[in-house]
Amino acid sequence: MPLRKLCWIILAVLVLDQAVKMYIKLNYSLTLYGSDAIVDWGWFRLLFVENKGMAWGARLNDILPFISDNTAKLLLSIFRLLAVTAIGYWLVRAVKTTTSKGQLIAVSLILAGALGNIIDSVFYGVLFSNSYGQIATFLPTEGGYAPLMFGHVVDMLQFPMVSWTWPEWLPILGGNSFTFFEPVFNIADSAISVGVILLLLKTRKTTS
Repeated sequence: MPLRKLCWIILAVLVLDQAVKMYIKLNYSLTLYGSDAIVDWGWFRLLFVENKGMAWGARLNDILPFISDNTAKLLLSIFRLLAVTAIGYWLVRAVKTTTSKGQLIAVSLILAGALGNIIDSVFYGVLFSNSYGQIATFLPTEGGYAPLMFGHVVDMLQFPMVSWTWPEWLPILGGNSFTFFEPVFNIADSAISVGVILLLLKTRKTTS
């Protein structure tokens, strides 16, 4: 598969991801805990949350508690940049080999998603003012809400399809409520997830 076509896939995901993030950022303030969603259809909610860490809000210093929040954020941004560089290098080399079309598309989606979130992490702190209780502005005269490399990833999509309360007789979980699917994510996260699923399916097909 030509590298040019893969670049179009990556560009399409990036443009869509950044367009949605910037629209949310420039039109709404953060959806704080307990406040109404921007859109609430029950099974789907449009929110505005900012993720300072990894997937699902996890932070590097949750794993390495001896490092500070700022150090954890900087290390995470650097790791993301290195990972994207490695994936991009592999993709360019793989196009020249007999790597399957499905695998190339899957890796392109992962690369596009990773790039989308890296843009937030690296640049959004400099480009935007904060969104706490106010709508952010682009290139504020007083400066952005964080230095370069310390931006927050914008998430907005949630699909709380069904909620229930665990029976009281269950150990640990008994009496607690649970919602599936509760995490808030973005288009870049979706591209990464689809790419990983495609790779797993391709691997399973190859080994079977």
